Amino acid sequence: MAFDCSCFFLVVLFSASCKVITSLDQMCTEKEANKTYNCENLGLSEIPDTLPNTTEFLEFGFNFLPTLHNRTFKRLMNLTFLDLTRCQINWIHEDTFQSHHQLSTLVLTGNPMIFMAETSLNGPKSLKHLFLIQMGISNLEFIPAHNLENLESLYLGSNHISSIKFPKDFPARNLKVLDFQNNAIHYLSREDMRSLEQATNLSLNFNGNDVKGIEPGAFDSTVFQSLNFGGTSDLSVIFNGLQNSTTQSLWLGVFDDTDDKDISSAMLKGLCEMSVESLNLQKRHFSDFSSTTFQCFTQIQELDLTATHLAGLPSGIKGLNLLKKLVLSVNHFDQLCQINAANFPSLTHLHIRGNVRKLNLGVGCLEKLGNLQTLDLSHNDIEASDCCNLQLRNLSHLQTLNLSYNEPLGLQSQAFKECPQLELLDLAFTRLHINGPQSPFQNLHFLQVLNLTSCFLDTSNQHLLAGLPALQHLSLKGNHFQDGTIMKTNLLQTVGSLEILILSSCDLLSIDRQAFYSLENISHIDLSHNSLTCDSIDSLGHLKGIYLNLAANSINIISSHLLPILSQQSTINLSHNPLDCTCSNIHFLTWYNENLHKLEGSEETMCANPPPLRGVKLTDVKLSCGITVVGIFFLIVFLLLFTILLFLAVKYLLRWKYQHI
Repeated sequence: MAFDCSCFFLVVLFSASCKVITSLDQMCTEKEANKTYNCENLGLSEIPDTLPNTTEFLEFGFNFLPTLHNRTFKRLMNLTFLDLTRCQINWIHEDTFQSHHQLSTLVLTGNPMIFMAETSLNGPKSLKHLFLIQMGISNLEFIPAHNLENLESLYLGSNHISSIKFPKDFPARNLKVLDFQNNAIHYLSREDMRSLEQATNLSLNFNGNDVKGIEPGAFDSTVFQSLNFGGTSDLSVIFNGLQNSTTQSLWLGVFDDTDDKDISSAMLKGLCEMSVESLNLQKRHFSDFSSTTFQCFTQIQELDLTATHLAGLPSGIKGLNLLKKLVLSVNHFDQLCQINAANFPSLTHLHIRGNVRKLNLGVGCLEKLGNLQTLDLSHNDIEASDCCNLQLRNLSHLQTLNLSYNEPLGLQSQAFKECPQLELLDLAFTRLHINGPQSPFQNLHFLQVLNLTSCFLDTSNQHLLAGLPALQHLSLKGNHFQDGTIMKTNLLQTVGSLEILILSSCDLLSIDRQAFYSLENISHIDLSHNSLTCDSIDSLGHLKGIYLNLAANSINIISSHLLPILSQQSTINLSHNPLDCTCSNIHFLTWYNENLHKLEGSEETMCANPPPLRGVKLTDVKLSCGITVVGIFFLIVFLLLFTILLFLAVKYLLRWKYQHI
């Protein structure tokens, strides 16, 4: 009976030894202490007192501030960035920002503005970026011109503007970006453009306006960084209106819902009357596609023909010796040879992504491109049993090759012998059949980045990555290891130069303590989305100062002897683990709150146990793992009863002994 009573009191004593204290969330999210805050969508009608006076970067969108005056933000004098998107602002009074001398970016997007005082933007000494998107503006005289001398970018998209004529006193001298996309601008006059003549190298965006007329001479002798007339149905209007102009980039693409006219070779002759380096004709249709189509492309250095419904390029195209970059994505080629690569002898960048039909690489289709440095052939359903030396013949200067998201590829030993200068190779989501025990990458002595995500590799082949002395970034994400374990002897031992290693989603259960011993230069390891437990942290004991991602694993209790390993890393992510928030894990929980500066994803790092704390952030939980008042009471009662029982037992023994003398 005495034993049963003792057990009862011990259970009561220690079951009451934990106390949980949760703290209240702050209203605004702090991104950088005392500087950067996000207060979006909190239903606020004023600036919270909790924001420090030192705030520099404030996102305050989707709140309620119908009127702005000089007291609204007066306390936050250090603001450099202020986002007031969709705050239902109707009025901005005089000198609202008079105390904000450092404000450089102001976002007023989506506010139904009725009135902006002429001096409403006075105060900032270097206001450079102003966003007035979707505000119902119909006339540029609505914009207060005072104090905009240093303005570099002005965004006026999705308004009701029909004329781009600025007031005479509008300071356009420092403008670099002027965005009018999705307005009602259908005609550009010489007088309109004269108001922008002070600006040099301007990027001017008329995307989505469907310009139907340009007065002759409106763009005469004007130099632009870029011109965007996307969505214009009749390109002859644009070419005629841009005569004698110069622009580095000209965007003339259309969208799926645009009813555009076909491009004819005669129409493209307008390019001969202007200077253009980069031309985009995305989603256009050609009515008579032939070698003469390109006769005025002689100055073009970059050409984008994405989704232009091409099944081939004509041979015999002359004069494209300056063309460096060609984009032929989302077209209808059957074979790579149909692009007639010999037309582009100076090409350094070729992109053919997402071809509508299954693309056959052919043999030597690109061998005339001896200067090619970047080749993107991703998302093309390419399939080859023996890749890639015959297909990539004579590409000895190739530095970047993307073959991701294709059908199965068979790789022999030294499969990329024709491309010895490769620095980046992307084979993600392409099933690879490695034919033979030797590495298909062994001649790539300059390769720095290798993406083998979800390639269904045989990771037990210890020679798979041999011959890559310069490799710095390796992704093995989505590949599986035998028995879910990275053994002491593994394929990583041949890539000691690695700095970044991605092993997420590999169904890992454990890692040998010496698995990463060869990675002396490693600075970033991603082990997220596996099934690792805290025991795997032991394998990282020799690593210091690294970024360590252990998110979405099976870690619950982290023993105290493992905490020094975590402490010696620079950044750790433990989010989405089933972490234990009881006194059994008190050492880790204490360490966690003392090392928040090292931790990433704290908003998603939550308790899984005990049930009352499930879903509570670790930062909001504090444990008091000592003897509580109730415990002390039961301890005293227990000791008192134990003393009484002991006294009675001794008395009984003495009486029994006396009776039997």
